[in-house]
Amino acid sequence: MSDYRSHVLVCNGTGCASSHGVVVVDKLKSELERQNLSNEILVVPTGCHGMCEMGPIVVVYPEGTFYCRVKPDDIPNLVEEHLLKGHPVESLMYKDREGQSIPNYKKIPFYGKQHRVALQNCGYINPADIEEYIARDGYEGLAKALGEMTPQAVIDEVKKSGLRGRGGGGFPTGVKWGFCASSPGPKKYVICNADEGDPGAFMDRSILEGDPHAVIEGMAIGAYAMGADEGYIYCRAEYPLAIRRLRQAISQAEESGLLGENIFNSGFNFAVHVKEGAGAFVCGEETALMASIEGQRGMPRPRPPFPAISGLWAKPSNINNVETWANVPQILHKGGDWYASMGTDKSKGTKVFALTGKVKHTGLVEVPMGIPLREIIYDIGGGILDDPSGAPKEFKAVQIGGPSGGCLTKDHLDVPITYESLPALGAIMGSGGLVVMDEENCMVDIARFFLEFTQRESCGKCTPCREGTKQMLLLLEKICGGHGEMKDIDLLEELGLMVKEMSLCGLGQTAPNPVLTTLRYFRDEYEAHIRDHKCPAGSCQALLSYSIVQNACKKCGLCAKNCPVHCIPGGRAEGYAIITERCIKCGTCFTKCPFGAIAKG
Repeated sequence: MSDYRSHVLVCNGTGCASSHGVVVVDKLKSELERQNLSNEILVVPTGCHGMCEMGPIVVVYPEGTFYCRVKPDDIPNLVEEHLLKGHPVESLMYKDREGQSIPNYKKIPFYGKQHRVALQNCGYINPADIEEYIARDGYEGLAKALGEMTPQAVIDEVKKSGLRGRGGGGFPTGVKWGFCASSPGPKKYVICNADEGDPGAFMDRSILEGDPHAVIEGMAIGAYAMGADEGYIYCRAEYPLAIRRLRQAISQAEESGLLGENIFNSGFNFAVHVKEGAGAFVCGEETALMASIEGQRGMPRPRPPFPAISGLWAKPSNINNVETWANVPQILHKGGDWYASMGTDKSKGTKVFALTGKVKHTGLVEVPMGIPLREIIYDIGGGILDDPSGAPKEFKAVQIGGPSGGCLTKDHLDVPITYESLPALGAIMGSGGLVVMDEENCMVDIARFFLEFTQRESCGKCTPCREGTKQMLLLLEKICGGHGEMKDIDLLEELGLMVKEMSLCGLGQTAPNPVLTTLRYFRDEYEAHIRDHKCPAGSCQALLSYSIVQNACKKCGLCAKNCPVHCIPGGRAEGYAIITERCIKCGTCFTKCPFGAIAKG
């Protein structure tokens, strides 16, 4: 490998690539060629850095200078000033709340409290180059497992680490592996669930795009421990870059003798296939996922028998999600005690969260288990997003665990995030979605939004999920539409508990969580919708009314000019007024008025 005086890492994950990250790479290479620097400076396209809203991200090493929102037109100046003259370009650096430039990657608050294990290579290596993965201790864990350990010793090491399934269930991974390992039969499978379907979640996609070999190595280690010789990665077809990187990584590993026959001359054989899914949310459930791999419609089946006994094609099978597999190589390489030293007594290690919503810095964060929500939202995420006018907004709630998760309040900001604390509050860890909301979010409408998603994604096989979620959704639409009755609240709660208790699979068993937690913590908002015909957050369109505050109105006429149904007659002499009977409550007058003279209530 050639020596370079500087490496320039450019994020080419899906987020940055869609913001011209690929063009930035091409422009960098051509500019370095023009300046005769190609032999001195290496351009490395990487996976996701996590801070997606600031992309495309460029990091210059060895100094670790962090540049954000870099455009192709910025490249000539960056090359000339930083890479040729040694003068970092301040205008492209990250700015803190006071507007001060922070040049170093590790000093940016977004990264300061993170502890990267599953994401350790994302943003640091070229995922298309197996040598870069190997240079970061890649395949050391597999070599150790095959060269020094028995299958049972591998399982014991994973048990010692305390790793629990990161797909949402939180079942101890080593125990799960032990079930499959002890199942009789000459043919077994290991499966990676990469069917990430939560709205706003992209943890698994980023790992697959930025560090595909970590998942493949983790599966190979698991296969050795459980006696499997074949594996499947089930990835939704909406992730074309992840699928391309996976297939490329599998091919490279096969050419390097790290997959296939007689790996490391150990006699262990392992092959991996990629199966593209059609994007059905229910295929995140393990029995539905396996049915889909077999070519059947992706629908769950009753358990037992559990997959460890009768899984893919009725053979003993083990399924873990992307993040779980990505943790395994480092557990084998560094030891179970090292991993168990992070987190809490029962929830060990780290967890990747997708931070979205009304927060200043959105993106991927990986933190030790047990960290309070407050530190994620305020210290890492930068706090609540200001109003477009610059006015500060208040935190109201956070939806944790994806569409099947629950809504927590400001009273829960200091609760440590663990597999035990969240269910006690009515929420779940899920795959790690975190949607932050401010006072303009209506919690009844939020419950309706998430239930609409899960109801639409129900496969319809079992009646409680198919019919129960449908009836719950109708009740929520009735309340948001201003036609609710007080008895609907009790009926919603009763239906929600029934659907949780009676549904066949995890989709139905968790679908009522947003409704039940909002009823638990924001019941007053439901009552206001029904009793007062008011939406306290000013969000439910059917319950809104607009009027002009006459003493604030400057009679500019912007409201009348922009009203799509012409229901604001008047003029500069007599002023303006809204004809409420004709108003369609679109809110155009509210957003167009520069003087805050439109009241919404």
